[in-house]
Amino acid sequence: MTTPNLDLLDNLAIELPSWAFGNSGTRFKVFGTPGTPRTVHEKIADAAKVNELTGLAPTVALHIPWDRVDDYGALRTYAQDLGVRLGTINSNTFQDDDYKFGSLTHTDKTVRQKAIDHHIECIEVMNATGSRDLKIWLADGTNYPGQGDIRGRQDRLAESLATIYQHIGDEQRLVLEYKFFEPATYVTDVPDWGTSYVHVTALGERAMVCLDTGHHAPGTNIEFIVAQLLRLGRLGSFDFNSRFYADDDLIVGAADPFQLFRILFEVIRGGGIDLGSPVALMLDQCHNVEEKIPGQIRSVLNVEEMTARALLVDTDSLAAAQETGDVLGANGILMDAFYTDVRPLLARRRAERGLPTDPMAAYAASGHAARIAEQRVGGTQSSWGA
Repeated sequence: MTTPNLDLLDNLAIELPSWAFGNSGTRFKVFGTPGTPRTVHEKIADAAKVNELTGLAPTVALHIPWDRVDDYGALRTYAQDLGVRLGTINSNTFQDDDYKFGSLTHTDKTVRQKAIDHHIECIEVMNATGSRDLKIWLADGTNYPGQGDIRGRQDRLAESLATIYQHIGDEQRLVLEYKFFEPATYVTDVPDWGTSYVHVTALGERAMVCLDTGHHAPGTNIEFIVAQLLRLGRLGSFDFNSRFYADDDLIVGAADPFQLFRILFEVIRGGGIDLGSPVALMLDQCHNVEEKIPGQIRSVLNVEEMTARALLVDTDSLAAAQETGDVLGANGILMDAFYTDVRPLLARRRAERGLPTDPMAAYAASGHAARIAEQRVGGTQSSWGA
C-alpha cells in the first residue's frame, strides 16, 4: 500500500458547529437527550472533548443569537482554556417573524436594515472572538410564481450584502452559503454556487462561497463545483454533512462515502488542505437520533479517512492514463485508492501522536456520557433557537 502524505494529513482541521451538540429533530419533533448542553459553554466543552479524542477539531463555530453571551472575550478565553478556539460566526435571519417574506431581500427597507444590523452585530462578535469568517445562509425566497420580483430580490440582496461587506475587517471574510430549496420551494434567493459566486465576486476579494454538501439537487456533481471554485479562488469553506433525500444534515459520508472521497480528492488537488489554505472545513450537522458527541467524532473520522484514501491516488499514473485516453485504467487508479483500508494506518498515526487508536471506543469506555447526564440536570437544554 502506498503511504499517504502524512504532512498533508497534519494540516487537516475540521471545525465543529456548536449547534450539533444541542437537541434537534424534524419539523414534527425535537427530541431531548440526557446530558444535552444548556449553555454555549457546555457546547464548547463537548466540542473540546471531540478534539481531545481525535486531534482533528481545534475550532468551534458559533451561531448568533443562539450562542449570544454578554462577554465574548471571556468566552474566547474559556474555549482556549479547553484547548479549542472560536471559529466561524453564523448569522440567523430565519427565525424572526419580521423575516417571513425575506430578510436581506425584503421589500420593506426597515426589515432589510434590521437584517443588516444583525450581521453588523455578528461582525462585532467576530472582533471579540478573533473569528475570521462571517457565514451567511439565507432562508429568503418565494413559494409561488408571481409572489415576488425575482430580479428585484437579487438587486436588494446585492445592496444588502454590499452594506454588510463594508464592515468586514481586513483580516476577516464574508462567506455566502447557497441552498437549492427549503424553506422556500419556488425560488431560493441564493440557490446555487453560481449565484453565490456572482454576489461574492461583486463584493471583493474577502468574500467567498460556502459549499454545504447537503444543499444540492440529487445527482449533482459536487466535486465539479469544488474543482471550479478552487480554480476560481473563491471556495471559502465547506459545511460537511450527508443527505439521502433533502437536506438531512446526517453524518458526513453516511449516504455516499465515495462522493466524499471524490470531493476530498479535488480539495487536495486544488490545494485545499495545503498549509495556509484559505479553505475552511466545517461540519454542519444535527444529530436527531444518534448521540451527539459520538456523532461528531464519527464525522471527523470519516473526513480523515476519506482524505487519507484520496491521498493514496497515484496522481502521476492517473495523469498519464488521462493523457492517453485509458478510461478504465484511470478509473481503476481512483477505485484502488478508494477501496484501500487506511484505518490501521490512521490508528498507528493516532498512537504516535498520543491519541486513542479508536476514538469512538475510547469515548464509549470513558463514562463521559454518564457523567454529563448526571451533571447537566436542571435548566433548559439547548435546542433550535437557543
